[in-house]
Amino acid sequence: MSAADFSVLIERAERVLAQLEAWLPAAPPEIDWSAHAYRWRKRGTRGWLDAVRHVARIDMADLQHIERQKGIIDRNTLQFLQKKPANNVLMTGARGTGKSSLVKAMLAAYGDQGLRLIEVDKSDLGDLADIVELVAARPERYIVFCDDLSFEEGEAGYKALKSVLDGSVSASGDNVLIYATSNRRHLMPEYMSENLQAKHQADGEIHPGETVEEKISLSERFGLWLSFHPFKQDDYLDIVYHWLEELNCPADQIEASRTEALQWALERGSRSGRVAYQFARDWAARHV
Repeated sequence: MSAADFSVLIERAERVLAQLEAWLPAAPPEIDWSAHAYRWRKRGTRGWLDAVRHVARIDMADLQHIERQKGIIDRNTLQFLQKKPANNVLMTGARGTGKSSLVKAMLAAYGDQGLRLIEVDKSDLGDLADIVELVAARPERYIVFCDDLSFEEGEAGYKALKSVLDGSVSASGDNVLIYATSNRRHLMPEYMSENLQAKHQADGEIHPGETVEEKISLSERFGLWLSFHPFKQDDYLDIVYHWLEELNCPADQIEASRTEALQWALERGSRSGRVAYQFARDWAARHV
């Protein structure tokens, strides 16, 4: 082969390589281990921890009228930080009552002590084992956070989460816990027809059918269940007044907000912490 033919061959090979590089996904960026919070990102089949630059901060004092839930999750998180036995947590109940905010409050309280947060979408739950392996050698303590978690019949993430809760997390190290929130106690839709599968024993005992047992089996893998309930009217108003104080509203304006705050909740059909916060922002913008 002449030198000219060899040069042509090299040039063609370089063009082919350039075309291949255009089709191949870019390498994931280096992980910034100094960050306190991350999101699990996917590009094709590759996943990586993407550092959150501006973490939405909320303090424990901002969460009103969920003292029992705050105490339990605070104790569990402290045990985790101190390398004592701790449980995965499932928080269920009414929307806007502080489930997700409570997890963020844990990061605000203990981020300086080595606590870290990794947010994972439901569609990426199949990567949990990879995430656990990725952080296994790190000295920090990681909460994997799955927000608004629920499954429909036949979803692959359901069985993936089951296996991780009982298998990969415990087998790969003790520096990872899973905190999940959901509006469904058992994370899956429940139908009246499923109750017809229940068996009545001669001694009076009732045994649920296989479908019900399967649905319960996932939520049972969480060591702690925390339930959140809609707020009473006075509790809702307390939360409104708290946020108005935080937004620097004068005392007379806070007192004058009561009627509008109740109307706001009535129109929304909910007396929740989220609704109270949204009203306070609107009121403060118009009166401060």
